[in-house]
Amino acid sequence: MEGIIEGRHPVIEALKAGRHINKIWLTSDIGRHAAVVEILRLSQARGIPVEYVAKHIIDETCTTSVHQGVIAHAATKEYVDLEDLFTVSREKDELPLYCIIEGVEDPRNLGAILRTAEASGIHGVIIRSRRAVGLTATVAKASAGAVEYMPVARVPNISQAIMTLKKRNVWVIGIDYAGEVEYSQVDFKLPTAIVVGGEGKGLSVLVKKRCDLLAYIPMRGKITSLNVSIATALVMYEALKQRSPDFHPGIRIKRGGI
Repeated sequence: MEGIIEGRHPVIEALKAGRHINKIWLTSDIGRHAAVVEILRLSQARGIPVEYVAKHIIDETCTTSVHQGVIAHAATKEYVDLEDLFTVSREKDELPLYCIIEGVEDPRNLGAILRTAEASGIHGVIIRSRRAVGLTATVAKASAGAVEYMPVARVPNISQAIMTLKKRNVWVIGIDYAGEVEYSQVDFKLPTAIVVGGEGKGLSVLVKKRCDLLAYIPMRGKITSLNVSIATALVMYEALKQRSPDFHPGIRIKRGGI
């Protein structure tokens, strides 16, 4: 389960020790005590989101009454560094194949994506640290255990992560309804990162600009969009199909612009 760390000094020590923390909650009336200032400083240095919430929310979350207006939500599993994903690809002796998730907030959707990623041979998943769900207990359950096998890198800025991947010759394919080509026409045999947006929001303008190509999923019915986990699964399995030995690749993309 997701670990809840309660109290000012336990949270400070967890931050100092490098514990992987999804977010920190402070009561809205906590004030600026020395310990609180230290928590804010350490959190900012590590890029950990801090949220101010009503006291009753923390009361209902905690197992004790000595939280002192502070709790930390620790990750169910350790995150990896972005560089670690390249190590995974080398160990598999395969060209990189990653999934970047921009802003998914529903833990069930993230869990479902991790489950499909593991089943379809994705090497690693990249998520952002702010305004997005982390590796919580609900995510672990929805992943049906896949969270234990799928490396997840957590980054403060998706756009910067994309630029890092591009410098390492990874082609970045954004999935967007206004894409240039149908997703099945993309050559996923290249080193590839698939980028999907959050629920109801899609990809941000900047992330779209950073992608090498935007691809769309054709829709024939009256519904104009798919659940993000469903859409991601379609693209992941297209990549798996193309990387099978008997597949003939589709179009090849040319990088230009940003």
